Amino acid sequence: MPLSVNTNVGAMLALQNLAKTNGQMEKTQLAITTGLRVSGPKEDASSYAIAQNMRGDISGLQSVKSALANGEATVNTAITAGQSVADLLTEMKAKVVQANQAGLDAASRTSLHNDFVALRDQISTIVATAEFNGTNLVNGSASATSVLSTIDGSTIAVSAQKMDATTLAIQSQVLNTSAGAATALTAIDTAITSVSDKLAALGSVSKRIEVQSEFTTKLTDILKAGVGTLVDADLAEESAKLQSLQIKQQLGVQALSIANSGPQTILALF
Repeated sequence: MPLSVNTNVGAMLALQNLAKTNGQMEKTQLAITTGLRVSGPKEDASSYAIAQNMRGDISGLQSVKSALANGEATVNTAITAGQSVADLLTEMKAKVVQANQAGLDAASRTSLHNDFVALRDQISTIVATAEFNGTNLVNGSASATSVLSTIDGSTIAVSAQKMDATTLAIQSQVLNTSAGAATALTAIDTAITSVSDKLAALGSVSKRIEVQSEFTTKLTDILKAGVGTLVDADLAEESAKLQSLQIKQQLGVQALSIANSGPQTILALF
């Protein structure tokens, strides 16, 4: 290779290699800083595109989880109210059975009737306040609703389970007469059976929502792990690579210095 002060091929090669090393160091430092092997489409276009699609699914599943949580809370509110209604009906039956005693005096019958009415009024209070996020599944005007269950828009249907005194046919029952007490006993038995059936229906849909919520959580975790496999950096590997590149960079600087000093040998010819 001829000696020339105009063209230093050795310096050009050393500079090219040094620039390459610097580029690799920049990429490695970015991976360490962000924790990502693929932080943009330039690093790995296909992996980046797949990861972005999976991130979209994860975002959608997060919204589904929120909807399921709200739905489960709504149903559980109705279940709690229904259990309270069932307990009150049990107490009311005790009053009715006492009122059906032969030879019961009028004062005692009136007292039992007043207790019966107080318990019935408490049912009305509970049913009216059993609301979550604007939805009440057990009051007299309750209507069916639905809960989002998948990112493609599928839903879980939730039927209304009315448990107000009118629906249970106990609104007009009285205990202050013997005939009224006898009629009330039949009505209370029917109401207890009805509330039990309604609670079973609510419990079934609550369990379904719970299972779907657990599945959604697991699916979200799987997708997150998949995204991590695609784009996360191995920090131990990147750290070792950075140390290697730092040494290589130092050697590149020395090589460039040596190449730049080459043309000075021309002075020895004169």
